[in-house]
Formats: sequence, C-alpha cells, structure tokens
Amino acid sequence: MNVQKKIEKAVRSFWGTRRAGVTAGKNMDGFIQLLLAIVRDFDLKSLKIHQEHAVLTLPGFFRPTKRWDLLIMNDKELIAAIELKSQVGPSFGNNFNNRAEEAIGTACDFWTAYRKGAFGKQPPPFIGWLALVEDAPESRKIIRDRSPHFAISPDFQGASYLQRYDLLCQKMMLERLYSSAAVITSSRSAVLTGAYSSLSTMSSIDTFIASLSGHISSVKLRPQ
Repeated sequence: MNVQKKIEKAVRSFWGTRRAGVTAGKNMDGFIQLLLAIVRDFDLKSLKIHQEHAVLTLPGFFRPTKRWDLLIMNDKELIAAIELKSQVGPSFGNNFNNRAEEAIGTACDFWTAYRKGAFGKQPPPFIGWLALVEDAPESRKIIRDRSPHFAISPDFQGASYLQRYDLLCQKMMLERLYSSAAVITSSRSAVLTGAYSSLSTMSSIDTFIASLSGHISSVKLRPQ
C-alpha cells in the first residue's frame, strides 16, 4: 500500500470538501478512509471497525459519554479510539486553546474511565489524536503572550500557532495522554496537489501511522 499517496488523497479530499461547502464533520473523512485502509491491510478478521455515529460512543468518567471519530474493536475489547480535528484561518488563537483543552480533557476522562474499569479488564488500547492545520501567514506568525503573574513556559515563548500544535502533540505523548498525536500542515492550494508537511518527526503522520500499525500488529500476534 502506498501510504504517501493515500495521505495526499486525504489532503485533497479535505480541501475539496471545504471548497464545496460540505458539513464540517465530513472534512476529515479522507483521513478516516486512510486509517481504515491501514487497519484492513492487516487482514485481521476479528477486528470490527466502527465509523457510524450511532456506534462511536464510549463511556467516560467525568462525563457520561464521549463520541469518537473512529473505534476499532476486537470482540468486546477496545483496540483503538481515534479523534480527528482540523483548523483553518483566519482565526487561530481561541481555536487553538479550545482544541488543546478539548484534547487534554478527552484523554484525562478516557484514561480515568479505563482505570476505573469502564471497558472491563483489558490491555491499554491505542488512543490517537490527528489534526490538520492550515499553513497560512497567520498560523506561522510568532505570537507574543502575556502572563502578568508568572512566567510562561519557555517552550511557548515566540512560538507560532503551528509550533504550538507541534508542542501540544509532543507534550500529550510525553505525558502519556495519547498513544500517538500528530499534526500535519497544508495550504489551500493543496486541493490540487495533496501537498502537506510535518512539524517534527515525533508529531508526524508517518509516526502516527507507524504507532497505530504497531499496535494492530501486536493484536494480530496474540494467540487466537
């Protein structure tokens, strides 16, 4: 399977659906198809892939439920839960903060529910967060924050919104909130080419796919 071509196809689909005015919830469908192809390539017949809204809900701990974008089950065992997000201009500031708060809160809620036995006794599942952010002058501009009482973390000083997304992904993985978190950047002209970029190896979509593939492979190696 040519993963590079499938990523480019997903990027073209993203910008194409936005240009056509398709409902926002459908903009990342190309990436869902990419992930489905990767999972199905393992030909593990016991896996059940869920992508319909009616069957994407998992229990939480601090809230009753959370609806994900893609769930992978192996009989009654949760194998993977994946969240897909996107952000385009012109406003990046408040939207970044909202995305960060949502992602962190979702992960904290999920793992607390897992520890409390909401999914039964099972190995830790793969929890993924994947975002596409527009590559634009506003997202690349250096942002100056102010904190009147305490110093801002040096990591964020002088960082653009794209760099903040990269830092968010890296920190969420370092803190074990997500098995893998990735952000790719792409400009609107990619509707024709599918061109995209990664901000770091750690937060790249290639690393995300490798991590997911490794997890699915470990399931396949179990005694059947």
